[in-house]
Amino acid sequence: MKKLAILATTASLALAACGSTDDASTEAMPDTVEVAADEALDSVDEAPVEDPEALPPVDPADTAPSAATSEAAADEAANVAAEAQSALDALDDIEDAANAVGDAANSVGDVVDGGQ
Repeated sequence: MKKLAILATTASLALAACGSTDDASTEAMPDTVEVAADEALDSVDEAPVEDPEALPPVDPADTAPSAATSEAAADEAANVAAEAQSALDALDDIEDAANAVGDAANSVGDVVDGGQ
């Protein structure tokens, strides 16, 4: 009976140490960082203004790629795609050769096993 009482006391103390007195229905409060930032901006009276020199106007004709540049990029992309397909085809050929070597090794193994 003493063991049960000690166990119950230990369990209740452990739960009390881990527990919180906060009520789940209490509304969440903003973090102290947000409150400090709001207080720091209380003295600011001016509204933000646009700086016309920050991003000067740009004529789209000056920044748009030319037709020749676009065609060259498309041709290069087609070349890369063709090289990738060639590499995949070579990989298929290597896989076929590896399978043929495996089949030959199995055949040799069958002959060796059958000869005993």
